[in-house]
Amino acid sequence: MLIKDNPKIPIIREIDINLVKKGTIRQFWLSIISDGLGNPVCIPVIIARGSDGPILGLTAAVHGNELNGISVIQRLFNEIIPDELKGTIIGIPIVNIPSFIRKKRRFNDGTDLNHIMPGKENGNVSQVYAYRFVTKVVRHFDYLLDLHTASSGRINSYYIRADMKHDITRELALLQNAQIIVHNPPSDGTLRGAAEELNIPAITLEVGNPNTFQKKMIRSGKEGIHNVLSYLGMTPDEIEKGDEDVVICKQSYWIFTDVGGLLTVHVELCEIVEEGQTIATIRDVFGNVIKTYQAPEKGIVIGKSISPVNQSGGRILHLGIME
Repeated sequence: MLIKDNPKIPIIREIDINLVKKGTIRQFWLSIISDGLGNPVCIPVIIARGSDGPILGLTAAVHGNELNGISVIQRLFNEIIPDELKGTIIGIPIVNIPSFIRKKRRFNDGTDLNHIMPGKENGNVSQVYAYRFVTKVVRHFDYLLDLHTASSGRINSYYIRADMKHDITRELALLQNAQIIVHNPPSDGTLRGAAEELNIPAITLEVGNPNTFQKKMIRSGKEGIHNVLSYLGMTPDEIEKGDEDVVICKQSYWIFTDVGGLLTVHVELCEIVEEGQTIATIRDVFGNVIKTYQAPEKGIVIGKSISPVNQSGGRILHLGIME
């Protein structure tokens, strides 16, 4: 159970925009499921309501170890002036409460919550949680920005996943001033995909690394959301352009090992590698080189493994293939 002992933050069973007066910001605990004792498990909800206009949804920590997005949402709401806001912002700093409490990526039944969206009404524990979240929260949105980070043992550039063939999601992606954008139609059980099935334009923001707060990444994520608010006409701010040109990839994939050992990845995030370039080496416990790996084609390094201990089938790096 996660309920703060704070009488100023009410517990609700459904999101109702009318609970928030225009020109104000309110915080709620939304009851989503009940635990093994029958007590409610609640997720935090922040709502900034201005005058009539679109509803922008912000979600973070769909995986329990993805912390940067939490701070992005917190800081954004600290900067919002609701009297100047046209529309409503609904922020969910932590989606996956059971995993967050345990400091784990996956749900408490071992499932990746971002692979089973929109869940099932009468499914198992993770499917019901996903279904309740989509039903109780996501359906209220007109647009969705879903914030993530790399998984444990890996690091990410600041990159965006979006359907670049869809005009609105393409624009939402470009507004983030990210280092890399990957064209990725949402058809894999993600929260972004569940939103798209509800005709809600959505993108995924990969904001750095897990289990930590990174000030630069948090600042970049927050600035991208401000750009979206300006683009949607929700705030009077001007859109800020990035200092560097974004690299757009038509696709991406992970490169894996086929032997175990101690892994060293030789390339850096956002580095452009050429076909045949050595990207990693695996050594045995005695320090002998077992195998080297080369880039199968030219591309850009989106993310990579930083954990030396590698089993056969371990990840080396995430390679983006540029347009």
